[in-house]
Parts: sequence; structure tokens; C-alpha cells
Amino acid sequence: MTSKKMKDMLKQRINNEDRTFTFDSKKDLVRIESKQTGKGVTVSLPEIIAKWETQKEKAVDEIVYYIEHGLGAIEKDSKIDGKEKKIFPVIRSTSFPQQSNEEIPFITDEHTAETRIYYALDMGNTYRLIDEKLMEKEKWTKTAIKEMALFNVRSLPTSVKTDSVAENIFYFINSNDGYDASRILNDAFLKEMDEQMEGTMTVAVPHQDVLIIGDIRNETGYDILAQMTMSFFASGRVPITALSFLYENGELEPVFILGKNKKREK
Repeated sequence: MTSKKMKDMLKQRINNEDRTFTFDSKKDLVRIESKQTGKGVTVSLPEIIAKWETQKEKAVDEIVYYIEHGLGAIEKDSKIDGKEKKIFPVIRSTSFPQQSNEEIPFITDEHTAETRIYYALDMGNTYRLIDEKLMEKEKWTKTAIKEMALFNVRSLPTSVKTDSVAENIFYFINSNDGYDASRILNDAFLKEMDEQMEGTMTVAVPHQDVLIIGDIRNETGYDILAQMTMSFFASGRVPITALSFLYENGELEPVFILGKNKKREK
């Protein structure tokens, strides 16, 4: 088996119009590139030939698999560098419209009894909620949109500001990037915060530009929480809900606070 024959065999096996082959006869290397990205992989022909001498077709199968999956991963990353990296989930009240002004349904998922998940394409200073028309135009699927949005929201910073009131601790995320409330969908972050709690963990998203996590250590804390969330809800540019949620075993349950008698129900 010669290097030229092995190169020809690889070219025949891959046989893809979206691939370019470059043969370096001096170094006995073949580079296969994706026309889509201009990126590629380089393989050493003597190494493949040595395996072919003992494994025959199995050696060729393995290198073809390596090449195709390597290029496929590069192409996928290239797409992610585009619009897919700008897809984020946004939290809205369940009373928020479920279709655009043109009556095209938005892409949504259920969240809690008070909140619903929408998906947005970030456009810098603003974003566009993704509807079925945009999904079809971009050839996305709902599953892909959801997976990419959750991946992207986990990449957002989660630095918090802390305040202590009547021995209760409150943590605030307020980065004003449009996705503060969306961080409620970062399960790893919520679990990390839960491990720090000495009391009961609560989570609130009164408007889109704040996420409030409470470490409620006494009954007074619930009244403080109710007043705090109502104040944020009233002042928010995009209000969501004045209700808070108990965070237990990775689940969110609405907490209803009944004024000064400090009783609560789930």
C-alpha cells in the first residue's frame, strides 16, 4: 500500500462535495477541510498504512469516522458561533401573550403556575422573541432552541449582591443584561445557592432584570420578602410576578404570604 493509494482510498470513501483534499507528498500528509468553514483535519498516511497492514478495512473505517466526526464538530461549532449562541430563555408571566401581533405563536415552554418560558434571539441592545415563523426560517427545531437557550443561560455570570434584613439574607442578581430573571433556569446555580442556605431558600423573579434568592431564617423574613418582591414588581420595566417560590429538592413551589400574621401556604 502506497501513500498515494491510501489517499485515493480515503477520498473515495469520504466522497463529499463539501470536502477538499490536499496531499503533501513530501510529508506524507493529507489535509481534509470543510468548504463551509475552511477548517479541517490533517492525517498522517504512514500511520494509517501501518494500521491497514494488520487491520485492513477496519483501519480505514476508523480514520474515516475520525475525519467525518471531526469536521462535523467543527461545522457545528461554526454554526453555534452564529445565531445559535444568541438564543436565550426569557421568563414572562402566564398572562403574557402567546402569539405575536401578527398572530404567529411564540415558542414557549411551561415553567410554573405563575411563569412561562419564552425564547429570544439576542440582537445587542434588544432581542426578538422567537416565533414559529422565525423558527421555520432558520430551520431550527423547538428542541434545539430549548437546548441552546439553556446552555447559553448557564454561561451567563452569576455574581450576587447580598443584603441582610432582620437576620434574613437576600441575594440579588441585577446585571441588567436582559436575562437576570432567566437565571432561575440555571439549575446548577440554584443548587449551589441551596447548599449555602441556613434557613429556607426562596426564589423570586418580580421583573426581568432581577433575580432574588432569599435565605429565610425566621417568620419576619416572609413579610420582608413579600414587601420586597411587590416593590420590585411595581417598578420593573417588564414585570413578571410578585409571588415568590420555595426551592425544595430542585423544584419551585409558589409561596403565599398572608400579611402580618406571618402564616404561609404552599
